[in-house]
Amino acid sequence: MGFIDQMRSEGHAVESIIRVLREQGVKVAARTYRAWRQGRVAARTVTDALVVDAVRDAAWRVEVLPDGTTRRRMTPEGLYGRKKMTALIRRTQITDASRGAVDRAMRVLGLQGITRAKAIRTTIPAKDGVRAGDLLNRDFTAPRPDHTWVTDFTYVRTWAGWVYVAFILDVFAQRIVAWHAQTTKHTDLVMIPLRMALWERDRQGHTIGPGQLIHHSDAGSQYTSIVLTEHLALEQIAPSIGSVGDAYDNALMETINGLYKAECVRTTIFHDGPYKTIADVEYATAGWVDWYNHRRLHGSLGMVSPDEYEAAYYAALTREPLPA
Repeated sequence: MGFIDQMRSEGHAVESIIRVLREQGVKVAARTYRAWRQGRVAARTVTDALVVDAVRDAAWRVEVLPDGTTRRRMTPEGLYGRKKMTALIRRTQITDASRGAVDRAMRVLGLQGITRAKAIRTTIPAKDGVRAGDLLNRDFTAPRPDHTWVTDFTYVRTWAGWVYVAFILDVFAQRIVAWHAQTTKHTDLVMIPLRMALWERDRQGHTIGPGQLIHHSDAGSQYTSIVLTEHLALEQIAPSIGSVGDAYDNALMETINGLYKAECVRTTIFHDGPYKTIADVEYATAGWVDWYNHRRLHGSLGMVSPDEYEAAYYAALTREPLPA
């Protein structure tokens, strides 16, 4: 500021001085200089400071350790990119926070949205299984909850060996309705979450009726097994299996598997240290699924969580009685 004052006294305009400073890597706004001259802080400086505080509060929490000391730990929201972080700050703290202010705050705090790595191929087609047709044809939309479920499983490396985690996702709200982890790829890996999902929906008061649901998967041997096929027929659920060698036949579940790996497995948000046994994987997965369903903002759902999106659907069906 003193340098700008000196240059002004020699007859140079403020904008010209600032342009030269920027060329030399010193970024100063004209309004910042004029605010300094008037003895006040620029409005954007104050706003940015408030947004930095809001982003810091959203991205970290303070934990009290058993020995009485404290440490700062990143929250799952700390994995958000700028778009989701802006939506979160507007929903929870500063309703008129600008995307630019959030972007600057994340740079100051060293935050960057998590990115997904290349997925590992998990589908091993069955050579002798009887495959159902593809009822979705890459259309991963649904008019209501429990219209279409998509399912798949992925790998997690532990010190004790591989752990396989299977998910079932409701397409309407992208809600994870069930998951299961085990150390083998036997048919129970996909049968158990199916039973869990049906039980959970029944417990919530949304019983799956005959012919109401489509169950879509890839062409893995677990999903073409006789046991699973017979169970789907018993529950009167329509089976659907994508084509072999098609990278997009189950694209929505591939996306969820990628999010799971990026947000849960490859971070220390939901589990400290390495995964030693299946118990560590189950602990981390349970925390991630709870956050994913109830708190994680989804751009495809209008920046609300699957739980909110589904609740809004059922609330719209419950009409208030008209006055007599």
